Amino acid sequence: MNTNSTTHSGTRRVLVTGGTGMTGRRLTRLLTERGVDHRVGSRAGHPPTDTPRFDWHSPDTWDTALEGTDAVYLCYHPDLAFPGAGATVAAFAERAAAQGVRRMALVSGRGEPEAQRAEQEVRAHFPDLTVLRCSFFAQNFSEGFFLDAVRSGTLALPVADVPEPFVDLDDVAEIAVRALTEPGHAGELYELTGPRALSFAEAGGVLGAATGRPVAHLKVTPDEFVAGAAAQGTPEELARGLVALVQEVLDGRNVEPTDGVRRALGRPAGGFEDYAAKAAATGVWNRKA
Repeated sequence: MNTNSTTHSGTRRVLVTGGTGMTGRRLTRLLTERGVDHRVGSRAGHPPTDTPRFDWHSPDTWDTALEGTDAVYLCYHPDLAFPGAGATVAAFAERAAAQGVRRMALVSGRGEPEAQRAEQEVRAHFPDLTVLRCSFFAQNFSEGFFLDAVRSGTLALPVADVPEPFVDLDDVAEIAVRALTEPGHAGELYELTGPRALSFAEAGGVLGAATGRPVAHLKVTPDEFVAGAAAQGTPEELARGLVALVQEVLDGRNVEPTDGVRRALGRPAGGFEDYAAKAAATGVWNRKA
């Protein structure tokens, strides 16, 4: 262990890639609350503060972001299942290991073969990698690409009404913080889900109860989904990638909940109803799209 450590369990500084995203924002807040020095990896950067530019597609930005860090949260945008993601995160992990990074947590996708290949590629360079293999994020309904759908009252998706044990990102972020600052998580694979699976119709019912307005599920064609996403400003390539991803993972393969949150945190995973109540209290679904 590094004897020059200044924060939790020897961690000097944590680099949070995807630091302005849904998981990254939560992670940086928790690190701040715990007094852990950290750096937010951002494509824009925020000089003159200690937030250098970081871009997955520009390897020349990696070394500056890694300088002085010994723990890294890997969050690849838009998803590890997208083409080229595995090679990119593996190259970054190799660079991080060479610079002395000792702890690394990778957020991955449950039921995504390409994401799991990416996990293996990263682990080849970083054997102590902690993998956070997540089910569908609950926060996609309030912060992600389903926000406008909930506001409109219709979850228009190119998939059948398949149950999914949505995971609360507050749980994911807490596990990431522990993996990066505490002993006992090196080399672990945590499959992270909520406590029970809900169909999209059932999720809509929970969201409707939380918002006081009906939220229904409607199956649409891939082209209809892409057109709707484009109308909201999503690039077509990204929208089609999302179609391919949801059609792959929302086919029933991920129906069974896991005990990953309990294994990592020693408590049950947060439920979808609790998530919906928290999100509704912020007023996010009351604003116009």
